[in-house]
Amino acid sequence: MNQIIGFVGSGNMASSLIGGLLSCGIEGINGEQIRVFDPSTDKVDALVEKFGVRRADNNQSLVLESDVVVIAVKPQVMQSVLQPLGGAFRESSALIVSIVAGITSASIESWLQAPCAIARVMPNTPALVGSGASGMYANKRVTDSQRATTETLMNAVGLSVWVNSEDDIDTVTALSGSGPAYFMLFIQSLVDAAMQAGLEETAAKTLAVQTAMGAAELVCASDQSIQTLIDNVTSPGGTTEQALLSFNQSNLKQAVRDAFDAAKHRSQELARELA
Repeated sequence: MNQIIGFVGSGNMASSLIGGLLSCGIEGINGEQIRVFDPSTDKVDALVEKFGVRRADNNQSLVLESDVVVIAVKPQVMQSVLQPLGGAFRESSALIVSIVAGITSASIESWLQAPCAIARVMPNTPALVGSGASGMYANKRVTDSQRATTETLMNAVGLSVWVNSEDDIDTVTALSGSGPAYFMLFIQSLVDAAMQAGLEETAAKTLAVQTAMGAAELVCASDQSIQTLIDNVTSPGGTTEQALLSFNQSNLKQAVRDAFDAAKHRSQELARELA
């Protein structure tokens, strides 16, 4: 992967991607091949110091020097960031990898006034610890080699999957993009219940977190269905059965569906508002 990768923006997700790329030992990738620009010079200073990346003079020069341009800015400022870069992108054949939520590829091309190869990616916050889950969509201008580059970039901080349509990114947003908060809420609810039952907080949190990790690893490692794994731990008349009956009486599955639909609807709304 002997390419120049430029980052427009230097926040937490950009930092995690840079760190992941450099820690994976990918042949042809080192700090000298990574460019970063951000008006926040302190953040760029920290990346230069930590990873040995190169500071770009401005976004225009970054685009012209790069084979891949990762857009990692807040959605509300993306239009103002991209519009001055139209000329640079018309001169460049760089792949755009946008990790900005709610901004469609059509909006990106409209603001740049240029036809571009664009991969939209919805990462999530566990990417910060190398355990991310990213959904990816590529427009028709993205080549096979550029798709492979996008995969390499996102797999450096977890795992990634391609989706078939750009609309699917809204579903990914509701699933894995927002999903970490759902599981964190459930973990916190378990911790609170255990503490109310008399367990000390540290012990409750340790057991709840390890249980969540163990359950996820078991699902990942097993070739059995999730329902079969649930059945395996549910003895007739036992404690797990009683807990699951309580969840069913509370209509947990419907509550999850409602929350999922609300997140997806808001993702669609944001795309329209920010277009």
